[in-house]
Amino acid sequence: MSNPEHILVTGGAGFIGSHLVERLLGDGNSVTVIDDCSTGSLENLHQVRSDPRLRVVQSKVSECSALAAIVSESSSIFHLAAAVGVELVVNSPIRTIHTNLRETEAILEAASQRSVPVLLTSTSEVYGKSQKSSFSEDDDLLIGPPHFGRWSYACSKLMDEFLAMAYARERKLPVIVARLFNTVGPRQTGRYGMVLPRFIAAAKAGEPLKVYGDGRQSRCFCHVGDTVEALVRLQTCKAARNEIFNVGSTEEISILELAELVVRTLNSRSNLEHVPYDIAYAPGFDDMPRRRPAIDKLKNATGFAPRTRLRDMIGLAART
Repeated sequence: MSNPEHILVTGGAGFIGSHLVERLLGDGNSVTVIDDCSTGSLENLHQVRSDPRLRVVQSKVSECSALAAIVSESSSIFHLAAAVGVELVVNSPIRTIHTNLRETEAILEAASQRSVPVLLTSTSEVYGKSQKSSFSEDDDLLIGPPHFGRWSYACSKLMDEFLAMAYARERKLPVIVARLFNTVGPRQTGRYGMVLPRFIAAAKAGEPLKVYGDGRQSRCFCHVGDTVEALVRLQTCKAARNEIFNVGSTEEISILELAELVVRTLNSRSNLEHVPYDIAYAPGFDDMPRRRPAIDKLKNATGFAPRTRLRDMIGLAART
């Protein structure tokens, strides 16, 4: 961002949010963070906590009494506050739905009063059970049945997207939706089931790496620095307004291959252990066999392309 601005980041004490806050401050901006620290941590902001341009409000967005005033002084908003992690989604579906819907509704309503541009982070989960080799923003979405809590997260984030686009149409609010694919890097924790930090922690401790299912399900992992770069570029791209973009890497790997790569990269003596989904999560758990983004739309709008290779991501994460 060329000229210093005041920017609001909800969920700014989270894994991705804290890296975004550092980037925005590094670009010369002032930043207000709203985060209830239910899944994030103020420790994630320790490197910039003393920066006088940073203000942290520990609150839910929907319960923040100063929200209207904070929004009114902000030139743009990054909305990252959300429920995160497969384990949280499966074990606490009510919390997941409430968190995603209420916080997004609150920020969109406040932003619409002042027409403050909002970038909403969504998720690749909205593509649901699609069998396509790569997912495009214009694809139809295939969500599983409601009696499987697995899909509550996807549906709540998809409803966030619908709500954002409704505000764009009816209230003329400038919005951008960024569908994030698997993002990894420093400060990510395995606490909520994130696969790479789980594998790295196990490999460093010499414990078995638990691979859920047969391990043939594949994912594309994007370094958090690349994800942040894409988000910043999107927010400053006028042509991106009122559009949806995939954000992620196209370097695809199966979870079994990922476990093997972690063991080799860390020179670990750990073994691999297969765990059935019914034991890892709950009976009837349904997973996506592939999750690879098409990022042509993002490249065309912003010139962005991810730069960090997966092996380098593992090395970086292992040192933290």
